[in-house]
Amino acid sequence: MPKVILQISYDIDPKRREEYLSLTQELNRHLREVRKKNYSIFELKGKKNSFVEQFLCASMEEYEALEDDIDETTDNLVNRLESMIKDGKAKYTTLVETE
Repeated sequence: MPKVILQISYDIDPKRREEYLSLTQELNRHLREVRKKNYSIFELKGKKNSFVEQFLCASMEEYEALEDDIDETTDNLVNRLESMIKDGKAKYTTLVETE
């Protein structure tokens, strides 16, 4: 069963960097500890304020269930985060492991 990686890339408003970093700690903790997701947030090396969120899913079924498996806390945190994205633009990339 191939693994699936979902990456969400975006730039944030530099003026909101500290607020964003605080929020991502809360989001990361909630998704990992409460929701039991394999989730990470990275900042691009050499490109300050450019971030990539990554979900590593054990199967296509887990990946397809991501959107339906959002609780109220996750929804609130994601909505707050989206308000910090520069120009409201994010790029979604889905990678499927070769077998």
